Amino acid sequence: MKTATIQLETLTCPSCVLKIESAVKSLDGVEKESVQVLFNSSKAKFDFDGEKLSVEDVEKAITALGYEVKKSKEKAK
Repeated sequence: MKTATIQLETLTCPSCVLKIESAVKSLDGVEKESVQVLFNSSKAKFDFDGEKLSVEDVEKAITALGYEVKKSKEKAK
């Protein structure tokens, strides 16, 4: 398992948080209970299985919703 933090563009409303959270949770390989989208800091944090999924896959899912990904980092758990 790995942990990732993705810095997003400034989130402007709670529904943005819910959309991103839902999209990340729907991806195979993401540990659903670990997903947190933080409104004030505009970050998404989650744990994932690096063999099933990459951070880039999650970034693509977020950008497909129309949100900009500024940067991301991952580390082994």
